[in-house]
Amino acid sequence: MTESAADLAARHGLTVSGARPSLPAYVRELWQRRHFVTAFATAKLTAQYSQAKLGQLWQVMTPLLNAAVYYFIFGVLMNTKHDVPDYVPFLVTGVFVFTFTQQSALAGTRAVSGSLGLVRALHFPRAALPISYCLQQLQQLLFSLCALLAILLCFGVPPALSWLLAPPALALQFVFNAGLALVLARLGARTPDIAQLMPFVLRTWMYASGVMWSIDKVLADRDLPHAVTVLLEANPAAVYIDLMRFALIDSFTADRLPPHVWAWATGWALLAGAGGFLYFWKAEETYGRG
Repeated sequence: MTESAADLAARHGLTVSGARPSLPAYVRELWQRRHFVTAFATAKLTAQYSQAKLGQLWQVMTPLLNAAVYYFIFGVLMNTKHDVPDYVPFLVTGVFVFTFTQQSALAGTRAVSGSLGLVRALHFPRAALPISYCLQQLQQLLFSLCALLAILLCFGVPPALSWLLAPPALALQFVFNAGLALVLARLGARTPDIAQLMPFVLRTWMYASGVMWSIDKVLADRDLPHAVTVLLEANPAAVYIDLMRFALIDSFTADRLPPHVWAWATGWALLAGAGGFLYFWKAEETYGRG
């Protein structure tokens, strides 16, 4: 009886090229390439503004200019700064923190589809790409935080022990962003049109996340359905923004935080991080094909 090709391959220890490894093996491979992830993120960040005359200053100037536009439109014309203490630090913190999530999501949609040459030429865990893009955005946020701290001091916000809460809040947000980027990377690899839709989705998300206005003030002034209140308070972008405001701005006190805010932040990070990683890993063997 003639032996089938599959049986012959199995007998000689041959496996399918590009087959998805087991989850533990995939995690080990990703950890072994952690230096590539950090080097790739740093290289992308350095090259991002290499053609601009002001160079890396745009890392800080871009979110600051966005904050200035939002201040004029929402703070001045729409008077959302009414009854919001330290409105400029409040606004700039919201813009910087949301931009971290926004840019991570946008980069995630193109992480695989925009790196097909690399994906097809080299063997490595494809999850390294969206994670490295999120690390790039974290590095950019750290540059922006230097400007944010200067703004806080200029507007009379003193340094405080609560500033030590910023690193754990950012760590949870990074895990959430990485999970979100992994989900969008898989979707974007299959349907590139998602990259065109994402700016509209993210803009809507920004308006619902209290970047330019105070969620607790809006909820206090309106008799909204309980489901809407829960959705606004549990919105992950709003949760991480609130935590950073609570950490950095002394006038943003605990009574302005939604209930169980750290539990929400941790839950969103675990759900998005673990769920996004598993979702991306499931399609590992399909990336770069077709």
